[in-house]
Amino acid sequence: MSGTPWSERSVVVTGGTRGIGRGIAELFARRGAAVLLTGRDEAAARRVAAELARTTGGRVEGTGADLRVPESVEAMAAEAERRHGHVDVLCANAGVFPEKPLREMTAADIDEVLAVNLRGSILSVRACLPAMERAGHGRVVLTSSITGPATGYAGWSHYGASKAGQLGFLRGAALELAPLGITVNAVLPGNVRTEGLDALGEDYLRRMAASIPLGRLGEAADVAHAVGFLASDEAAFITGQTLTVDGGQTVPESLDAFAPAPATALVPAPVTG
Repeated sequence: MSGTPWSERSVVVTGGTRGIGRGIAELFARRGAAVLLTGRDEAAARRVAAELARTTGGRVEGTGADLRVPESVEAMAAEAERRHGHVDVLCANAGVFPEKPLREMTAADIDEVLAVNLRGSILSVRACLPAMERAGHGRVVLTSSITGPATGYAGWSHYGASKAGQLGFLRGAALELAPLGITVNAVLPGNVRTEGLDALGEDYLRRMAASIPLGRLGEAADVAHAVGFLASDEAAFITGQTLTVDGGQTVPESLDAFAPAPATALVPAPVTG
């Protein structure tokens, strides 16, 4: 893979119809890679792919894939290899994040989140593995989250569990696949402004922005560039690692920790004696 131009590389992006996934697909399309983006809604996947192909001038195609169904995931990988001849990069990005307090959470609620976010990621890697093994190389980048691995949020305990679980998976997978020339890493986005986040309301968005030292919510492109690095030749010696993309949100102990210091604190004390 090292030294191969992006125009000869194949990228699969799950959950690529909106938000971070769409941003990731756009980045690789602009690099010149052949991109196959997926979504549970095949019509939406094809529509978004056509839009990105038009705006980037790249090679972007869309297909339906339900990550809860192993046969659907296998068909996704087979289609990528059929269309592009090989699979070089898998961006396992698809995820759901329904809010549900623990007292109200049902077994079905838990199963749905784990099936898409955790089990779906594992199935996606497993499905793309034969093509990567035949090619003798590969890059896997999981979209995890700061929620679960680093932070918690009331109402999203099942989501946090799924995202923390992804990191347990990636470390074992990284060790298993390293001899095959395949790296496995993850990005951990903080609060990124997407359609899903917008649906939580302006008050939520303001409160989240206030908790970020850089003073703003992230954009899909911020995460996409991190994914692009982990999929690049420059990251060839990085595997089993995580890259947090959160504007510093996980750094302060409290809101006071990153408040600007009073101006008087910057004035040197007078020298006496």
